[in-house]
Amino acid sequence: MTSKAITVEAKPVLWRIGEVAKLTGVTTRTLRYWEELELLQPSSYRTSGERLYSPSDVARVTRIRNLQELLGFSLAEVRTVLGTEDVDVLDRVRSELNAGDLSPDRRRELLEEGIVANDQLLARLDEILGRIQAFRDERAETAVRLRESRRRLDERVTE
Repeated sequence: MTSKAITVEAKPVLWRIGEVAKLTGVTTRTLRYWEELELLQPSSYRTSGERLYSPSDVARVTRIRNLQELLGFSLAEVRTVLGTEDVDVLDRVRSELNAGDLSPDRRRELLEEGIVANDQLLARLDEILGRIQAFRDERAETAVRLRESRRRLDERVTE
């Protein structure tokens, strides 16, 4: 008896907006707002207009949320970080690496491309974090000066 291999082409996984909201912990309203701001675009739409999101879209939602919650970035700062082609390259590399059978040479090319893009993104993030740290340091110095002024005022009042 001979066995025949059956090849079935897998459909890409796509989620509706409510499913993405549950998966990522953001509201559907937030997802729509991010779409208005062009921070996020669904991969496709049904003929009814329903938004459909791919795994890379879900990863982008998570990235936006992390930049806001973990690093305290404003949406404008998030746009700057995500607006770089480095993030797009990383998303494409990730998708292609996860897609299936690649030759070792192609995997190596993708990994090299990913390393370069990631290093460039890290440099940009370091620059942004440096500016945030400088701003924080300014605020800390202002706080010290304000407290010192208040202390001197209190001393004069009690004399």
